[in-house]
Amino acid sequence: MSRTIHETFIVDKHEQWMVDYNRKYESKLEKEKRLNIFKENLEYIESFNNGGNRSFKLSPNQFADMTQDEFIAAHTGYKMQGNPTLSESTSFMYENVSDVPTNLDWRAQDAVTPVKFQGQCGCCWAFSAVAAIEGIVQIKTGSLISLSEQQLLDCSTDGGNRGCGGGQMVNAFEYVIRNQGITTEESYPYQEMQETCDTEKQINKVATINEYQMVPENDEEALLKVVASQPVSVAIEGHGQDFRFYSGGVFTGDCGNALSHAVTVVGYGTSEEGLNYWLVKNSWGETWGENGYIRIQRDANTPGGLCGIAMKASYPVM
Repeated sequence: MSRTIHETFIVDKHEQWMVDYNRKYESKLEKEKRLNIFKENLEYIESFNNGGNRSFKLSPNQFADMTQDEFIAAHTGYKMQGNPTLSESTSFMYENVSDVPTNLDWRAQDAVTPVKFQGQCGCCWAFSAVAAIEGIVQIKTGSLISLSEQQLLDCSTDGGNRGCGGGQMVNAFEYVIRNQGITTEESYPYQEMQETCDTEKQINKVATINEYQMVPENDEEALLKVVASQPVSVAIEGHGQDFRFYSGGVFTGDCGNALSHAVTVVGYGTSEEGLNYWLVKNSWGETWGENGYIRIQRDANTPGGLCGIAMKASYPVM
């Protein structure tokens, strides 16, 4: 079967992509199947990037040979649920904050650990909660310590958290409060799967929190007040094509508010083009987005914020 020039280009592009992302397939059949998925994704990405005046770009990143369903199952993991748990404070400690800087990046204040990678486990909720705790610990104590997502994955199993099957940050905060602390990444390293809660590994509790609070719902102004003081855990719709293949710029993409993914807001600002944005740390490794981060449009005149970013925001209190 002779291939067209376009098909040859796609085959070459896929081969190069396999080298770049160290991807191997078990059979010719599997490779053919993945090539077809890659082709469909690549065509979407190229038509988007050629579609004129956009504030952000897409690229065939590590998810380019996956179907949408496979991607959602393996790489997201925020689960909506009903009643809040016990320690949730109804107060909002930042209510009276009036002066916030025009832009802020907690990375510059050394309050953000390097970007991590959740792999094929739907436990974004653990990464989001840990990043928020790492942030407040550094702000209060001056020490930036990489904390253990695996401890949350294995041990935070109340309130509907289901390991790689999804969960919520508030349940993770609840666990840390009840457990009177969380240990380091080094003591209880990430395994990309849920295992039995290991009490030995978590003896050395290096950080704890007293409570957590919810940011008033659907209120980006309130969210701004908190982010000006500390990194914040947020839930977003993080499974759309535009979000999955985002590679840089201010994300203004096709995005609803079906919350499916958890991330951490670690700053905000305004782009050179004048677009206000939230600076967001993801848990898909450094090859995704802007070295593992995404800038999501702020004040987008969408109820709940773009991608629902202001709907279910929470933060730990020390």
